Amino acid sequence: MENGPATLPLAPPPVEAIAPPAAHLTTWFAALQVAAVCGIPTQLLAAVTIALVGHVPVLDDNGISFEFITLVSLIDTALVSLLIKMFLVFSGESSSTVFLGRRPIRGEVLRGVACVPLVFLAVTGMVLGLRYIAPWTHTVKTSPFEGYLKTPLESGIFLVVVVLAGGVREELQRGFILHRFEQRLGGVRVGLAVFTLAFGLFHLDQGVDVASAICLLGLFWGLLYIQRRSVVWAMTNHACFNAAQVLQAALVKSFGA
Repeated sequence: MENGPATLPLAPPPVEAIAPPAAHLTTWFAALQVAAVCGIPTQLLAAVTIALVGHVPVLDDNGISFEFITLVSLIDTALVSLLIKMFLVFSGESSSTVFLGRRPIRGEVLRGVACVPLVFLAVTGMVLGLRYIAPWTHTVKTSPFEGYLKTPLESGIFLVVVVLAGGVREELQRGFILHRFEQRLGGVRVGLAVFTLAFGLFHLDQGVDVASAICLLGLFWGLLYIQRRSVVWAMTNHACFNAAQVLQAALVKSFGA
């Protein structure tokens, strides 16, 4: 009796990974990418270029001029976004996979907006608590950004800047850097610790108390990305939080407080 044609076992359906493994991505190249998008090189490049060829005053009576910091922030946002896109394309990865994940965007946006009051109260409470318990942490009496809210037009422009350069750029940086740490640089927890500390240090110009609160806020946003595998919730919350701060400062200034 002849045996029938042999049947090949069916291969299991492919499982969609959170992100492609990027097997050809070396440790040194991942570290170079993280350094390139951390904000320091791109901000220096933008600042030097504007100062040399932009004919924009770097300083004014309040310190760094409004025009200069606005242009540097927006150009830096564009450069970081472009670099991240280029690095992901080079490693064969999808931006939507890394930054959006599988969760419905609308739901993530609504969650980000909904928790703005809680985040705002938590940060305010921590700053006030630090000033009461450890008054030495209140190293900056007046926020350096209040000088950029002289007119309604400047306030509106600055609001756009903090949303794009803060909410959008910083969450793209956080998501990409955590992603690269998870792949090649010691794990996502190491990346979270490194970026959270750096995030707080970058805000020391606002005072030790404010930087400490923002450091914990960065930790919260980083944990959101790790849990959700999407930057949308954190990005929405970050952008709305920054916008609320600008609006609050502008209203206080308008009433002469």
